Amino acid sequence: MSPIQVLRRGVSRRVELVPMNPIEQLRAGRLPRRLAQLLVGLVLFGATMALMLRAGLGLEPWGVFTYGLIQHVPMTYGQMVVASSFVILLLWIPLRQWPGLGTIANALVIGVATDLTLAVVPDAEGLGWRVVLMLVGIVGNGVAGAMYIGSQLGPGPRDGLMTGLHRRTGRSIRLVRTSIEVTVVAVGWLLGGIVGVGTVLYALLIGPVVQLFLPMLTVRVERPVPSGDTPEPSVEAARDGEPVHGG
Repeated sequence: MSPIQVLRRGVSRRVELVPMNPIEQLRAGRLPRRLAQLLVGLVLFGATMALMLRAGLGLEPWGVFTYGLIQHVPMTYGQMVVASSFVILLLWIPLRQWPGLGTIANALVIGVATDLTLAVVPDAEGLGWRVVLMLVGIVGNGVAGAMYIGSQLGPGPRDGLMTGLHRRTGRSIRLVRTSIEVTVVAVGWLLGGIVGVGTVLYALLIGPVVQLFLPMLTVRVERPVPSGDTPEPSVEAARDGEPVHGG
C-alpha cells in the first residue's frame, strides 16, 4: 500500500470522540496506548511551539500572549506556559469544568518540552530556513493537536476554557474561540509579543491540519454507560465543526 493510499485510508477512518468525565476517560480501555499517544502529542506540541519561536516570523495566538508576558516577568518561555496554564485552570471553577489526566499533563509537559527544544535548537539564520521552521512548526503543531485530542483523555487548559465558555454562554465555538484568540493576540502584542505572518498562517492552517489528521489518530474507546454527566468539551467542539487542539 502506497503512502498516499495509507493517508486516504486514515482520513476516511471514522472513530467517534466519546463524551466522558475524568473517571470514564481512565476506564474507557486501551489506556497504555492512549497515555503513550498523549505524551508524544504533548511533547511534539511543545517542540513545534519552540520551532515557531525560533523562526521569528510570528507565534500562535497564545504564544504571542506568552512571549509578551515574559518580557515583563522573569521566567523562561516554557515556565510561563506552565504557570499560565494553571492560572487558566482557575477560570474553570466558575465554568464547572473538571480537568482530566490529559488536562494536567498538558499544563506540565508542553512547557517543559518547549524549553528543552529551545535549549538545543538555535535561532534560524536566513529567511528560507525561518520559513521552513515556521511551516514545520505549524503542521507539526496540528499533528500534535490531533494526537492529543485523539487520546481522549481530556481537553487542555486553554481549550477547556473555550469550550466551557461555549457551554455556559450558548455562543458558538467559532465565536468564542475567535474572541479569546483576538483578545490574547492583542494583549500579547501590546506586551511585546511577536505577531507576524506565522500568526496569520497558524490561524488559517491549524484547523484544517487537525481536521485532516484527527480521524487517523483518534483511539477507539469503549463508550461509557450513560449517567447524565456533562459532555466532554472536545466532543462539543468537534460537533460544532471547529476542531480543538492541545494547549
